[in-house]
Amino acid sequence: MTERELDAAGITDPALRDAYRLSRRLNARHGKTYFLATRLLPLDRRPAVHALYGFARWADDIVDDPGAPGTPAGADRRAAALDTMDGHLASALRTGTGEGTGTRTGTEAPPVVRALAHTAARYAIDHRHFADFMASMRSDLTVTRYPTYADLHRYMHGSAAVIGLQMLPVLGTVAPREEAAPHAAALGVAFQLTNFLRDVGEDLDRGRVYLPEDLLGSFGVDRALLRWSRDTGRADPRVTAALAAAFDLTRGVYRRARPGLDMLDPRARPCIRTAFVLYGAILETIADNGFDVLHRRAVVPRRRRAALALDGVTRVAAGRLRAAYRAPHPGARPEGRPGRYRLARHHPAAPAPHPQLMEAP
Repeated sequence: MTERELDAAGITDPALRDAYRLSRRLNARHGKTYFLATRLLPLDRRPAVHALYGFARWADDIVDDPGAPGTPAGADRRAAALDTMDGHLASALRTGTGEGTGTRTGTEAPPVVRALAHTAARYAIDHRHFADFMASMRSDLTVTRYPTYADLHRYMHGSAAVIGLQMLPVLGTVAPREEAAPHAAALGVAFQLTNFLRDVGEDLDRGRVYLPEDLLGSFGVDRALLRWSRDTGRADPRVTAALAAAFDLTRGVYRRARPGLDMLDPRARPCIRTAFVLYGAILETIADNGFDVLHRRAVVPRRRRAALALDGVTRVAAGRLRAAYRAPHPGARPEGRPGRYRLARHHPAAPAPHPQLMEAP
């Protein structure tokens, strides 16, 4: 499928095709949930999405590099790697190609940066989103706690909300982009909060807690109690209550994101709706497991993932049939306004233990 995607997107330069292939592999390996949904997009838009997510994963791997231990020297190594990447990124965005980056080393930009720069130029993506993203990645080198949700939200603006904003030009909208933007940003935050809740134990092992301290503290939970529960394998009702509150907070962000689905180009909606439901299913699984995220990883059963993906495929096929049915026959007199999309109503999601999250997606 990779070659068909690249051909459909009109990407012909061999080195650039290789860059997009690498981005696609990174997305497939690290972002299984969203990669599955991305396959519901039209062929020509998939490489751009892979470029955006591949770059994000590349930066995240630098921050979480297991070869750079949590010591001052390890932090310096990560910071240097981010500095190099930032230099490549700034120059690549200026040229739109990643060639002749002008960094101190004089080397060419890494392939993921080249693919990103090409995508940013093609879709006129605001460069501020990438600067905000890099700022959040840099903060991960030193920040390990968030006293309030406002503090966490400032971090998530760069690490998650801007991903949704970067995606909008690629996906296309039927509403003014500035109207869709807050919902796209909220969706990025909802996905990241889901990951934070699922990965509390793993993040704790890396020395980070991404849940707000004021939320945890209102239930008598602190880092020491989380560490005790993680190390002993024993649950604590205070921890469970705090995690349930984080779950409710995340559901609220999903509700704020939901109206944005209908603002997307109909050809992009099945992809984003499927991602919305798949990530929501992770959240449901966390609740079904009794919020035991410190001792087990919430995984959506493969059968359910396949069913949700099949629903997305069905929507894509139905949309194409509707488009073919509405297309005028050769020589027929056109009716209606050209270029207007007919908004499709979304079917309710499959029954779930927490229907509030899945309000008519």
